Amino acid sequence: MTKQKLAIAVNGSPRKGRNTDTLLQKALDGAKSVGAATRTIHLYDLAFRGCVSCFSCKRVETYRDGRCAMRDDLSPVLEEVMKADALFLGSPIYLSDVTGEMRSFMERLLFMNATYDSQELSIFKGSISCGFIYTMGVPLDMMNEWGYPKIFESHMTFLKLLNGRTEYIAANDTYQFDDYSKYHAPRFDEAHKREVRERDFPKDCERAFEMGARLAG
Repeated sequence: MTKQKLAIAVNGSPRKGRNTDTLLQKALDGAKSVGAATRTIHLYDLAFRGCVSCFSCKRVETYRDGRCAMRDDLSPVLEEVMKADALFLGSPIYLSDVTGEMRSFMERLLFMNATYDSQELSIFKGSISCGFIYTMGVPLDMMNEWGYPKIFESHMTFLKLLNGRTEYIAANDTYQFDDYSKYHAPRFDEAHKREVRERDFPKDCERAFEMGARLAG
């Protein structure tokens, strides 16, 4: 009997049910469409830290364990992620990069699998396909002008330590507030934001769904 595949979404946004989380759920819907079991993890619900450079995962007697020695709320999550077939990461862009929680998650997940060996880059023997979803208030032209794609590609390089396929999608010029009148944000035109939301976000949802089906299939 064929084992059912597992797809896990890791939400690096503090807001549930908003842009990032919605697109992650669409990716999981895509994974479900090809028969995968799914689970969502919200990083802001967990108490954890990033890598503390204890180097336990690099000690001679333990470096092939593929296990982070730190014990906190992220520990069981890492163990479950390492058993997944597809991993979907989602984060809004804060100060030109992913959120601190997402960065800390990536440090913990990837460093325990990375090596200082010139003959191999990763000790991980399995294969996890990874899809990244980025959401941001800036439009596409500004994203490119500010060099965000280089940052995204660097994330893809590190995710290749998990030996699977990697790809990403970016949702631009996102709608940030339910009521713009309650916030001092004169830089943004609410009518324009609403137009982009109605025109482009459904397409972003479709792209997320297709990515989910592709990577979990």
